[in-house]
Amino acid sequence: MTTMDPRTEIREFLSSRRARIAPEQAGLPAYGGNRRVKGLRREEVALLAGVSVDYYVRMERGSLAGASDGVLDALASALQLDEAERDHLFHLARQSRAPSRPRRRRPAVTVRSTLQQVLDAISDAPAWIGNGRYDVLAMNQLARALYSPVLAEPRRPANTARFVYLNAEAARDFFVDHDRIAGDVAAKLRMEAGRNPHDEGLIALVGELSTRSELFRQRWATQDVRLHRSGRKRVRHPVVGRLDLDVETLELPAEPGLRLNVYTAAAGTPTADNLALLASWAATQQTPTTEPGAHNG
Repeated sequence: MTTMDPRTEIREFLSSRRARIAPEQAGLPAYGGNRRVKGLRREEVALLAGVSVDYYVRMERGSLAGASDGVLDALASALQLDEAERDHLFHLARQSRAPSRPRRRRPAVTVRSTLQQVLDAISDAPAWIGNGRYDVLAMNQLARALYSPVLAEPRRPANTARFVYLNAEAARDFFVDHDRIAGDVAAKLRMEAGRNPHDEGLIALVGELSTRSELFRQRWATQDVRLHRSGRKRVRHPVVGRLDLDVETLELPAEPGLRLNVYTAAAGTPTADNLALLASWAATQQTPTTEPGAHNG
């Protein structure tokens, strides 16, 4: 993959969302079982969104440039989009309105020393900073210990999407819910692609994963999108065993595109005990603080 064409992204996203909705789900008569299309017809979406059939057809062919926010809201309701999907639709519309521009390589991302100080001040929980491409840019000691299987690959910055899809055996051993994680990673990368379709690093990553992983091609083709949100991550650590971690993901307003991820466990749980063991083990390791983003690969 050398580019992400907004018209293609719009066409495939809208058609995939339309195909998943049965007429009965939208409050429409099914008119028998001999329908030639899966899900809603284009004219049914147009009816639900309150636009002409010709107008909706133009939108589904990739033209959102003239669509107002009101029309996009109506379309999101007609297609029963969730919050992430609605945001993605608006991102695609903004890109459709923007003039065409060449791709450009962003400067290598570095994390300010004061942010590394913040990470290092978090001594009882794994904490790390990454971007929308799943690059691991900075970590505290406990995060380096937790993610030691991810960091085993020499390529830098370490990238958890590559680990999930290109080191599948190790990833399945590490992530208890590997299948869910794989779906989430592809969906969040597609969300990022809607925001930043000219990010050459992201384009290269998606191209690499598409070329090398059948699982990624399958997940990418679903057109699913996800927001970066808090949740639960369950891993099998090679040293301390099972860890069921609560994850908080925080945007960093002063560093657009970067996110702080902190993993915790409730006091008195087996995971809290295992985190304490992991901290003791981490104290014996001599990995430099700057190691995660030491060089680009």
